[in-house]
Amino acid sequence: MAAYIVRRILFMIPTIFGIMLVSFVVVQFAPGGPVERVIAQLRGSDTGATSRISGSTSGDFAHGALQAGSQFDVTSKYRGAQGLDPAFIKSLEKQFGFDKPAYERFFLMMWNYLRFDFGKSYFRDVSVLQLIKEKLPVSISLGIWMTLLSYLISIPLGIRKAVRDGSQFDVWTSGVIIVGYAIPGFLFAILLIVLFAGGSFWQIFPLRGLVSEGWSQFPWWEKILDYFWHLTLPIVSMGLAAFATMTLLTKNSFLEELRKQYVLTARAKGCSERQVLYGHIFRNAMLLVIAGFPAAFVSAFFAGSLLIETIFSLDGLGLLSFESVLNRDYPVVFANLYIFALLGLVVNLISDLTYTWIDPRIDFETREV
Repeated sequence: MAAYIVRRILFMIPTIFGIMLVSFVVVQFAPGGPVERVIAQLRGSDTGATSRISGSTSGDFAHGALQAGSQFDVTSKYRGAQGLDPAFIKSLEKQFGFDKPAYERFFLMMWNYLRFDFGKSYFRDVSVLQLIKEKLPVSISLGIWMTLLSYLISIPLGIRKAVRDGSQFDVWTSGVIIVGYAIPGFLFAILLIVLFAGGSFWQIFPLRGLVSEGWSQFPWWEKILDYFWHLTLPIVSMGLAAFATMTLLTKNSFLEELRKQYVLTARAKGCSERQVLYGHIFRNAMLLVIAGFPAAFVSAFFAGSLLIETIFSLDGLGLLSFESVLNRDYPVVFANLYIFALLGLVVNLISDLTYTWIDPRIDFETREV
């Protein structure tokens, strides 16, 4: 097992490198960029994220660049840069690191990322790690509780549906699951807001934020209640599709195992249904469920939470990454990509190790990475 773990860890290196390389190359061909964002801001045609232009490129110098640029007729590679002082454009390129060749920027970025040095945001006067640290509590709250809740409900329900396959209970719960799977999470979130967050009906839950104002002054028990009070609607909205998918996956896995010969043998030996279900079937059927855990966990941190964070005004990593892509804040974009890719690979390794814990017959030493 140790040799397999070492091989998997070594395999992570070219995987991360490939992911970052492809993403870096795509960005090089994407239209726009941080320099264009600053130019558009100076021209008055952009009101986006370019609220910070540090050093010699800020304030009076930027204004002077516009005035000095009127003396030049510059053909620039940047759209909208005509009339700007070439020295100002050069200073922008140096600030954002574009004075170096692309390959040099990529290898410098990867060297820094190996040391978990993600630099500073282009348009926020703060380090990328500090930004991620500020947004992490929201994403952790949504990701962990949504995944935990969906598993705690879906697995027992899926087992129950498999045992009572074709019964009235199975039919009406399947109807509820299909409806839940068909409704988009963001649409269900809006419905919950209308019903329970001061829309047209009741005002039971808060509409925005992770905690209430003055939360730090609350007693410890009130802090916990307030925290979950704010999380209820976002978690229910996010967990709807995950709950439906996991329930059906669990049911189908158990149904497949129930039809196998070893189940008939166990029953013939006099084992009770509970012993057959949890002593023989459970560990085999749960392998497929565990296989879906890494994707469910990682997506809950990013893709699954983006719209929910926006609707409920939760400032987490999903919203940060989306805004960074729009604003061409490349240090934040690549740092998030690197962290999530690394997290996904690590969680996949943990998932494989969990296989052996559930079913010791699985031997990863004899398989290829």
